[in-house]
Amino acid sequence: MANLKRDDSTNNNQYLQKVRLDKWLWAARFYRTRSLAKQAIEGGKVHFDGSRVKTSKEISIGDELTIRQGSATAMTEKTVMVKDLSVQRGNATLAQALYEETEESIKRREYYAEQRKLANLARPDTKPNKKQRRDLHRFKYQEE
Repeated sequence: MANLKRDDSTNNNQYLQKVRLDKWLWAARFYRTRSLAKQAIEGGKVHFDGSRVKTSKEISIGDELTIRQGSATAMTEKTVMVKDLSVQRGNATLAQALYEETEESIKRREYYAEQRKLANLARPDTKPNKKQRRDLHRFKYQEE
């Protein structure tokens, strides 16, 4: 029987049936390098069907991944379905064809983005000037 996995140097991904998770995350442009993808997987930021996985986990078409990205203040969580496999990093349009984000995930991300915007509305646009700082200090530390 012929080997189903093709060499990494070929551009043809139609024979791939399984791909390492870290390679796929890198090829799908979720992470800039494979080592960053590996760190995210080992740090518990990537889940396969709801549970933590190892870097060497082989995924196939139809698998569901939950990926957390961003800083602590702007953490985004995406739930994606694997639509295609690739071990080569291509341009952004090819990378987006490798997965499909679920509707629930899109709605959840939009909701949290809106909440972050509303939280930032409470901040003033400029720093208080010297007089305003004095007034704030008097107000905060006034004696009763």
